[in-house]
Amino acid sequence: MRASSRLFVLAVLLTAVSGCASVAPMDVVVQRPAAPASIRFGVDTFAFPNESRSNNPGKPDLYANYCFVMARGVTQFQRFARFDEAAPRVAPEEYVARIKQVVSHSPWEEPRPAADRVVIPGYASLYEFSRAQEAAVKEGMVGRFWTLVHWTNWRVVFPFPRWHQERVAREAMTELQGGRPVQLLVTNFPTWELNHTVVAYAYGLDPVGNVLFTVYDPNDPHEPGRVTFDRVERRFEASRLYDTHPGPIRAFRMYYWALL
Repeated sequence: MRASSRLFVLAVLLTAVSGCASVAPMDVVVQRPAAPASIRFGVDTFAFPNESRSNNPGKPDLYANYCFVMARGVTQFQRFARFDEAAPRVAPEEYVARIKQVVSHSPWEEPRPAADRVVIPGYASLYEFSRAQEAAVKEGMVGRFWTLVHWTNWRVVFPFPRWHQERVAREAMTELQGGRPVQLLVTNFPTWELNHTVVAYAYGLDPVGNVLFTVYDPNDPHEPGRVTFDRVERRFEASRLYDTHPGPIRAFRMYYWALL
């Protein structure tokens, strides 16, 4: 068996044994009431973007290829940080140290109680903090190298079966019903337009029953994005993602288990 085939089989096996212990049928999951949004766009998200190289040629301070770092960071701040607007502000280097404490936690860890969270003093939210302390926030976030070579990224080259994509949708909905945001790797490979990550934080249904996931797209700090799951075709579609043509895509969950 070729190495690429072995990797594909391994991914399918990991998909089968990971995620929710019991995944209810789609019809059952859809009938459950949707929970309130698990994060607040423009409050619990970053104020600056992951920048596009093609849209910013020659920019000297380009902050590009950090989409995985930023998407993961949103969930880490939600689980492990606490903002205290009334507390005195500290020096930028102290903010850097505290950010490093936040992102040192694995994103699949259980949320910490308020008393055990890293306190970010002087600001009311991640959005306000990252707008005022952009340089410190960028310095405190971990580097992008290991996210770019994460061992599961190669999944984008394979046409995963539709039952798998339906399972991703069901798991994402189940997580959101529990109040937990879901990081997704999204791709339309072999088109080189979209090999990216977003954070689903809410969902609804359109008139025909398709699932409309509202997402935080690190490339766009100004407006929520949307990814649709077509229940008849059992596939995801990019409905509204930054600099991406609407159309079919594939989606995979990320950073929800030590191996995935």
